[in-house]
Amino acid sequence: MNLPSVILKKGKERAIKNCHHWIFSGAVESMPSFENGGVLPVRSAEGEFLGYAYFNTNSSIVGRMLSFDETPPEKAIEESIESALALRRVFFDESTNAYRLINAEGDRLPGLIVDRYDDVLVIQVATLGMEKLKRFVIEILLKKFSPRAIYEKSILPSRREDGLDDFEGLIWGEPVETVEIMEHGLRFLVEIPGSQKTGFFLDQREMRRFVGSLAEGRKVLNAFSYTGAFSVYARRAGAVLVDSVDTSERAIELAKKNLYLNGFDAGEDRFYVQDVFDYLRRETPAYDFIILDPPAFAKKKVDVIQACRGYKDINRLAIKRAAPGSFLLTFSCSFFVAEDLFQKVIFEAAREASRRVRSMQRHHQAFDHPVNIFHPESAYLKGFLLYID
Repeated sequence: MNLPSVILKKGKERAIKNCHHWIFSGAVESMPSFENGGVLPVRSAEGEFLGYAYFNTNSSIVGRMLSFDETPPEKAIEESIESALALRRVFFDESTNAYRLINAEGDRLPGLIVDRYDDVLVIQVATLGMEKLKRFVIEILLKKFSPRAIYEKSILPSRREDGLDDFEGLIWGEPVETVEIMEHGLRFLVEIPGSQKTGFFLDQREMRRFVGSLAEGRKVLNAFSYTGAFSVYARRAGAVLVDSVDTSERAIELAKKNLYLNGFDAGEDRFYVQDVFDYLRRETPAYDFIILDPPAFAKKKVDVIQACRGYKDINRLAIKRAAPGSFLLTFSCSFFVAEDLFQKVIFEAAREASRRVRSMQRHHQAFDHPVNIFHPESAYLKGFLLYID
């Protein structure tokens, strides 16, 4: 591609040579005239060719690398997609047909998420550059998968920063409202339009199986339960009680359906359409296994202080309500709340609850949400298994 290049300032090529995908505006010495979202070559101040990136001058992250060598951009995209699919084939068989196919920078495709729900693909496009490449990406996905439908759920703050409107809707195939998926042999109904994230919390799949290894004989509280996936795993494991709490009546109704779908009588469990903070503040049963998986409390960097107050409050309430000898599995999916900060918040919650608490394990997003070792910003989910005396 004989295109004019973006030239970086002296010394700013180091991050690119380390295969980090982002180019910040302050790293750029000069740029040719181009249309935002376009793909351009990137060179060091000395003229060394570094790869190709798409650019948007309206964003503080002005460029995002698609390749780190002379591989043409479209070929690099296709190779990255094929590499992502090959990795998933290593881990999944017929017992699980819902997982993340493409995890943005974690799969060398910045700005792109693709999730599989059986024969339906759900995509998220976060940036203007990837928006302009979307048609090409869809052609590759159709060739590799022959899906029944491709649905887009691009409702993200990053789109607005890139000058894009949010978008949700069918972009290929037949209209789909609900899909039945398999996960570790369990069945779940996933509502595609209007749901949270892309429809299901795929990043917690391995944690759900982990819950199944601990829930036998226990009284379980699934807080922020959404459509009840943790509850189903707990019931399969032999929990004696499972309570599910969520503010969404629609999600609670789907949680009941998911229990029935797996052969469990939802009438034996309790469901509460209620704010979890309010639920834990009133008198509740003495649970011996509590799962806290709230939505992101910090969606922007300026939200971190307020978010930490929320995390401390909810964990303090849960620790106070926990029976002696109980487990608490607590998570934060807020990218801006680092793992060490989240640990300090839990420490403060335990201290204020006046309970003895031990940390047993740390947990992160499922392995179909890979983190590029050269781009650690891909990590966001962190969790702790706590034992409460």
